[in-house]
Amino acid sequence: MIGHRGAPGYRPEHSRSSYELALAMGVDAVEPDVVATKDGVLIVRHENEISGTTDVAEHPEFADRKTTKRVDGQALTGWFTEDFTWDELTTLRSRERLPEVRLSSASFSGSQAILRLTDVLDIVREGSAEHGREIGVVLEVKHATYFASIGLDLAPLIERDLRDAGWADGELPLIVECFESTILGQLKARGIAASYIYLIEASGRPYDLFVTQGTRALTYKATVTPAGLDGLVGQVDGISVNKRMLLAAGNTIVPDAHARGLTVFTWTCRPENAFLSAEFRGSGGKGAYGDYEAEWAVIARTGVDGVFVDHPDLGVGFFRG
Repeated sequence: MIGHRGAPGYRPEHSRSSYELALAMGVDAVEPDVVATKDGVLIVRHENEISGTTDVAEHPEFADRKTTKRVDGQALTGWFTEDFTWDELTTLRSRERLPEVRLSSASFSGSQAILRLTDVLDIVREGSAEHGREIGVVLEVKHATYFASIGLDLAPLIERDLRDAGWADGELPLIVECFESTILGQLKARGIAASYIYLIEASGRPYDLFVTQGTRALTYKATVTPAGLDGLVGQVDGISVNKRMLLAAGNTIVPDAHARGLTVFTWTCRPENAFLSAEFRGSGGKGAYGDYEAEWAVIARTGVDGVFVDHPDLGVGFFRG
């Protein structure tokens, strides 16, 4: 049971209270997303574009930082972490990314500062001691190829923080995941003791391979075929797939991966109508809970090894019940 960015069903994602609540609710691990600042500090944000998860737009001193960039081939307009120093980012406050869906969480907007990766590692270490159980970290590396292209190579920055925080040598449970396999190989080569998980989208191609191979690059869908999974053996320890792939009738992703010694996770199990497959949605609008237990039951029956959840209490209650 992995708290996806903490417990974002109840608190703004990647905030201190989100992580602390997830630990208290019984997760096995939490998942911070990692991006970089101009001065090479790793912070936890869902994206390097931060207008949706911070109050940066309300800071007149940063108005001139608003810009448009292409990240992983997509044009984005807003404020980007790589244009700020860590000291500048400490003046911002976290904000609920989906306020129209998560009204309760939005009530905590503006009250908490941005965290660094090292802050989250410390929170989890301290939480493990407080709760009397070993809790892990699932570190998701964001936009590695993009950051390398602007002179911010994430691999040495991640190694630095993991070693400085005592998380690099296997003493504490660590998983590293990314939609790009290149950075996983780089961190593995640096001797970071972790399980390495390849994130798989329901469509498209990984950006790192698209940059080097163009349309010859293997698609995500092809990666989870038996032949594609054969190619992952010895390269990664497992895959983490978009839940839509496991909900598709007749799929054999989990048994095919297990037959090759690969672990399988899925993301993201959420109870609100906005995120459920159409057949499981109910009345009451986007923020109301639909028949999430029916959807989650389909996922559980696949034999998947772990799930990412936004509401850790519901996840623990269902998947461990």
